[in-house]
Amino acid sequence: MANERPSLTRDFNGPFVHGADRLEHSAKQQADSADRRTELAADRTVMAAERTYAAWVRTGLAALAAGIGARALLENIVPGWLAVATATVLILFSGFCFVAAVWREMIPIAPLRPDTQRLPAWLLISVNGFLAIVVLAALVGIWLQ
Repeated sequence: MANERPSLTRDFNGPFVHGADRLEHSAKQQADSADRRTELAADRTVMAAERTYAAWVRTGLAALAAGIGARALLENIVPGWLAVATATVLILFSGFCFVAAVWREMIPIAPLRPDTQRLPAWLLISVNGFLAIVVLAALVGIWLQ
């Protein structure tokens, strides 16, 4: 018959596969794709946590600089106790930011297994520990000045 269309059920060696086999192949491909999307999502989560860590440290450094600057610039403009109080609040806030940065970064990521490595805990603690010592030195400096 000339009007017959070719069957889509040729064997595996032909260009077409059985409908059930094609469906199974599609399901496997979707599962592989979903697994890869999950892996990529885990990597994005790690990178987002690092960006959050950087934001906390950046905010802490800005508050530290603002506290030291406030003490120096406000000294002759407002009463001394107000300049010291403003600087103290800003510097204490910077210390909070440094502690919060480590705390947020150390939160374990749920059951995801990312390909991207997280920052080592010893590095986070040592860098932010140093920044906490700088905060204490700045507090001593503004109070003894």
